[in-house]
Amino acid sequence: MVTTVKCPTCEHAVEWTADNPYRPFCSRRCKLIDLGAWVDGSNHIPGPELQDTEADALLTRDRDDDA
Repeated sequence: MVTTVKCPTCEHAVEWTADNPYRPFCSRRCKLIDLGAWVDGSNHIPGPELQDTEADALLTRDRDDDA
C-alpha cells in the first residue's frame, strides 16, 4: 500500500515512495518555493526573537562543534 500525502506547497496528491526524490513535495519547483519561504522569513518556527549577541553565541557554538 502506497501512502499519499498533500504537497505542502500546492496541495497536489504525492505518493510517498523512494522513487520520489522531492517527497513530501510534488516537484523540484515546489521544494524550492518552500525553501525560499524559509529563507525570506515567511516560514518560521514561533519563539522569542534572539538578541544579536545570543544569535552570535549560538553561531559560534555551532562552528566550534563542527571543528
